[in-house]
Amino acid sequence: QVQLVESGGGSVQAGGSLRLSCVASGNTNMNSCMGWFRQAPGKEREGVAAIFLPTGSTQYVDSAKGRFTISRDSGKNTVYLQMNSLKPEDTAMYYCAARTLGCGVSTFDRSRYNFWGRGTQVTVSS
Repeated sequence: QVQLVESGGGSVQAGGSLRLSCVASGNTNMNSCMGWFRQAPGKEREGVAAIFLPTGSTQYVDSAKGRFTISRDSGKNTVYLQMNSLKPEDTAMYYCAARTLGCGVSTFDRSRYNFWGRGTQVTVSS
């Protein structure tokens, strides 16, 4: 089993930045791909960014490209999401997820992820 704990959420004004962290514990050797998802009230959970742990290769959804950066620190079993130029529409609960499958197939299909954190809230005001 793998446990994921997110942190770093908060309230910021539009144009501001936040850095989310996700610390993995347990049988972390199982993880191959880790992703960040978000869910706004009344909406489905959607993918934001993903990183293939062995190489650091990354993928982003269009809304995140150019503003968000996903990275990892393998020594700390931690994945980060640096979010810049935040917009009110980025307001959501952000979740970290991990899967044993690589990132290349159905990268943002949440059903393909084996482990989930409890989330951290991000609120962006205009």
